[in-house]
Amino acid sequence: MSRYSALLLLICSPLLAQEQVSGVPSIHIPKVTRAPKLADFLEGTPREAECVVTDFRQMDPGDGTPVSQPTTAFLSYDALNLYVAFIAKDDPKLIRARVAKRKQILTDDRITINIDTFHDHLHAYWFDVNPYAIQFDGITTDGYGDDFSWEGLWHTEGKIVSDGYVVLITVPFKTLRFPDAESQTWGVVLGRFINRNNEFSMWPFITRRKLPQFVGQFGHMEGLRGISPGRNLYFTPYGLLSKSRYLDQTVAGPPVMARSTDPRVGLDAKMVIKDALTLDMTLNPDFSQVESDEPQVTVNQRFEVVYPEKRPFFMENASYFNTPQNLFFTRRIVDPEYGIRLTGKLGRWGIGVLAADDRAPGRSVATTDPLHGKRATNAVLSLQRDLFHDSHVRLFVTDREFANGYNRVAAMDSRLHFSSKWFLTAQGATSQTRRLDGTQQSGSTYYAKLNRQDRKLQYYTTYTDRSPGFRAEMGYIPRVDIRELKTRIGYKWWREKGALVNFGPALIVLGNWNRRGQTQDWEADLEWSMEFKRLTTLIATRGESMELYMGREFRKSSNFVQFQTEWLKWLAWNSSYTRGAGVNYYPASGLAPELGDSQNATAELTLRPVNRLRLDETYIYSQLKTRTGWSGMPGVISVYNNHIARSKLNYQFSREFSFRAIVDYNTVLPNTSLVSLEPARRAGYDLLFTYLLHPGTAIYAGYTDIYQNLALDPSRPPYLRYTNYPDFNTGRQAFVKLSYQFRF
Repeated sequence: MSRYSALLLLICSPLLAQEQVSGVPSIHIPKVTRAPKLADFLEGTPREAECVVTDFRQMDPGDGTPVSQPTTAFLSYDALNLYVAFIAKDDPKLIRARVAKRKQILTDDRITINIDTFHDHLHAYWFDVNPYAIQFDGITTDGYGDDFSWEGLWHTEGKIVSDGYVVLITVPFKTLRFPDAESQTWGVVLGRFINRNNEFSMWPFITRRKLPQFVGQFGHMEGLRGISPGRNLYFTPYGLLSKSRYLDQTVAGPPVMARSTDPRVGLDAKMVIKDALTLDMTLNPDFSQVESDEPQVTVNQRFEVVYPEKRPFFMENASYFNTPQNLFFTRRIVDPEYGIRLTGKLGRWGIGVLAADDRAPGRSVATTDPLHGKRATNAVLSLQRDLFHDSHVRLFVTDREFANGYNRVAAMDSRLHFSSKWFLTAQGATSQTRRLDGTQQSGSTYYAKLNRQDRKLQYYTTYTDRSPGFRAEMGYIPRVDIRELKTRIGYKWWREKGALVNFGPALIVLGNWNRRGQTQDWEADLEWSMEFKRLTTLIATRGESMELYMGREFRKSSNFVQFQTEWLKWLAWNSSYTRGAGVNYYPASGLAPELGDSQNATAELTLRPVNRLRLDETYIYSQLKTRTGWSGMPGVISVYNNHIARSKLNYQFSREFSFRAIVDYNTVLPNTSLVSLEPARRAGYDLLFTYLLHPGTAIYAGYTDIYQNLALDPSRPPYLRYTNYPDFNTGRQAFVKLSYQFRF
C-alpha cells in the first residue's frame, strides 16, 4: 500500500469503526471530480479522495477469521458512477482465473460488491469480477437465493501483477434502481473469493450463523448525494436472418424435406419511471435460444421434465415473480408476439406486472380447427409489502385466457423473520379453471416452511397441501391431491486447518397422503457429506422409500454417491452414481407397471489446458432391468438403456469474442415388449461465434445440424422407419443475429 493510501486509511478508520445505534458498521463514500483509473492503483498514484476498507473476515471456512491474503478496497463516486477498486495480494501462480465468457467465472478467484440500493435488507445487486476483468452480475434476495438472470451495463478493468491482482469496477448509476432522494443510504458488502481455500471473506463480517439472512447483515454506505439514474431510456433493435432445412411431417402424404428463409426484426424498449420502476416493452421479440439447453434424462420420468428459462425478456427481473410454489413458469408462454413488464419498488412496496400473448395454442391445432390462428393472453401481478427486516407479505395473481377457456390463480404468501435463526414462509392459493368444452373446476393449495439455519445446524420442515382440482397452467405444479410433510435436519462440524473444511450427517424424511388418507409416498434418507479445500466434496446417501403408482405400492431402496473436485485449477470433475429400485412407469400395452433394478450415472469433466480454452465432456447413463419373475419373464433382462453424451468446446479470443462448438449424442435402446418407447438415436452439432460488447449489444453467427435414426419408407404409412444409425438429416439451420442497445 502506498503512503497516500495509508494516510487515507487513517482518515477513514474512524468511519469504519463507527456504528449506528443498531450496531451495523458504516462507511462514508467521498465524492470526486476526477474518476480513478486502474493505473493509479498499479503505480501508487495519489487519488483525489476515497474510503479504504481492509478488515475483511471469512464467512467460509473460518467464521470471523481474517482473510488469508491481504485485501484492500477503495471506494468513491461522482455524479455518474460508483467506483470500487481492489488490491488483492496473492501468489500469481496460485490464482485461479481464466479469460472466459461473461458470467462463467463461478469457480474463479474474484472480488465482489453487493449493494442494497433500497436499503430494505432484502434485495441486493451483486457485481463480481475476476482478475481478467470478466464480469458476473445478478440479484440476490434473502430467503430466495441468487437470480443470475439480471444483466447490467457496467465497466471493469483488471490485471494480474507480481504480488496478486488489481481490479477496478465502474458502476453507472443509470444501471441501478434506487429511491428518488437527495441523500442515499445503501446497504453494502465487499468481498473476495479465494477458491483454492474454499474461502469467502467480506466486509462487514457476514456469518453463517444468521443465514439465510445475508442482505440483512450488510453494512451501511453513506455519503451519496445528488445522484439519479436520469431519464434512463433503452432501445434495443435486433435483426435475425436464418435459413433452415427440416423434415416436415405436417403435409399430407409422405414427409418431405422443407426449406425456409426467415428474416425477422424486433425491438425491445426500457424506461425508468421515478428512478425506481422499470417499464419493459417488446415488439416481435427475439425468443430464439442462442444458448442450448443442458442435456437431461427424459426417458421413463413420472413427472414433466423442465428446462430453465433462457429468453432475455423473461429472465430480467424474474425474482419479482418467484413464489414459494412455482405459480409462474415463463416457458409456459411459448411463442409470444408482444410483451410488457413493469417492475420495481416504491418505498416499501414491490411491484411486478407482466402481460404477453402466446401464438402457440392456435398453431398447435389443425388448420381446419376453429381455434387455428387464435392466441392466448397471459397476465401476472405481484404486489409485495415489506414489513420488518427481511419479512414481507405479497399478493400474486395469474390469468391465462384462450378462446372461451381460462385459468386464474390468486395467491397470498409471506415470509416472516422471527429471530436471527428462525424463518417462516407460507403461501395459500386458489384457482378457477374453465376448459374449452365449458366444464369448470376449482381448487386450492397451501404451503408452509419453517426454517432454522446456522453455521452448524440446518433444519427445515415443509408442509404442502394441494386439492385435486387445483390448476396453475402458467406455473410448474407437477402433482395435485397431496398432503406432504417433509423434514430435513443436518449438522456440520467445521475445521479451520487442514484439507477437510467441514463434515456431518443429515436426515431427510417425507410422508405424502391423498385426500382419502391413503399413503402415496414415504421416504427416509440418511446423508453424509464432506467438504474439502480446492472445491472438493463427497456426499453419500442411503435411502428407503415407498411409492404408490397406478394403485400399486412399490417399496424401493437406493444408494447414492457424488464426488466433485477442482483440486487442480486446470481440471474439474463431477460425478454421481445411483443404484437401487426403479418403476417402469410406461409399460408396453397389456402390461402393468413393475419394479426393477435401476442404475443412473453422470460424469462431467472440464479441462482448461490453456487460459482461453475450455473443454467440457458430459456423459449421462440411465438403465432399468427386470427382476426375476417380472411379468413372467425368465431371468433378468434389460427394459431400456439411455446414453447421453455431450462434448463442448469454448475458445475465448478476447473478453468480447468467442467460439463455441457442441457435439451431442443421445440414444434410447428399449425392449419394446416391456416398455412403451421407440428406439431412438440422435446426433447433432452446434457451432456459434459470439461478439458480445455488453448486454444488449452483440453479434451472433451460428450453424446447427441434427441427424436421427430415421429413413423415408414410401411403401407404408407413416412413411418413416427406424434404422440402426443416426444418419438421416432431419434439421439444419444457419443464422446471423445482430442487436444494438441505445441508451439515453
